[in-house]
Amino acid sequence: MELIIYADESESRGRYYSNFFGGALVSSTDLAHVTERLAFAKREQNLHGEIKWIKVTQNYLEKYKAVMDAFFDLVQESRIKVRIMFTANRHVPQDLTAEQRQNKYFLLYYQFLKHAFGLQYATAKGKPIRCRFYLDALPDTRERVAQFKGFLKGLERTSTLRGHIEVDPEQIADVRSHDHVVMQCLDVVLGAMHFRLNNKHEDKPAGQRTRGKRTIAKDKLYRHINKRIRAMYPNFNVGITTGGGASSGRWLHPYRHWQFVPRNFEYDGRYEKP
Repeated sequence: MELIIYADESESRGRYYSNFFGGALVSSTDLAHVTERLAFAKREQNLHGEIKWIKVTQNYLEKYKAVMDAFFDLVQESRIKVRIMFTANRHVPQDLTAEQRQNKYFLLYYQFLKHAFGLQYATAKGKPIRCRFYLDALPDTRERVAQFKGFLKGLERTSTLRGHIEVDPEQIADVRSHDHVVMQCLDVVLGAMHFRLNNKHEDKPAGQRTRGKRTIAKDKLYRHINKRIRAMYPNFNVGITTGGGASSGRWLHPYRHWQFVPRNFEYDGRYEKP
């Protein structure tokens, strides 16, 4: 058995929360079943192209709800594990080197993939499990992307994951979300969280007194997604790290959020969410 981790990122800077990263983990034994159920859900709704958060409109709202139901059915069955990470703008990192500032995107991405799924709990030590990483097209130079992939290969040698995972460098791939329905669904969930945590559901067109139809549709889809999450976790708070006992929950739980907090930061109240 192998673990396939699909990973994506959203807009880097929001009003209150930034640096959104999302991951969806599927075992190789479930992959065909998961892919077919999601593809079938899309076909039932006549959604033959790629689904994405930016495409949500009033006309497509019910179709997207149906696909999200299929996705979260699979999450509830533990056939898909979902992780969302983000930072709060009110936590301003301190004492970063020029190199750290330049490489912030990849450093955060690395921390997300290393820790969010609790891969050290996926199997007994001494019996490492193979991992594939499918990354939505990385927005950087070929050289920096190659360096990042080298760091991901090195995960298997870290003290946290040594003896627990194996990473084939040929299975760390830039992929097109158009070709991977799991990644498309992840994009919708990640976009919904960025939308809500940054209060975009309150946006009104310039000079208008009411919200636009697209904003209303996106708000309704977020609420539908949140309802599905709360079916698993009553009173789930999307803006904080998910609790739930032992650190092994990072592996066991079907759905989790992680608010990444820098080790050394200063508080800036201008970015406190009202």
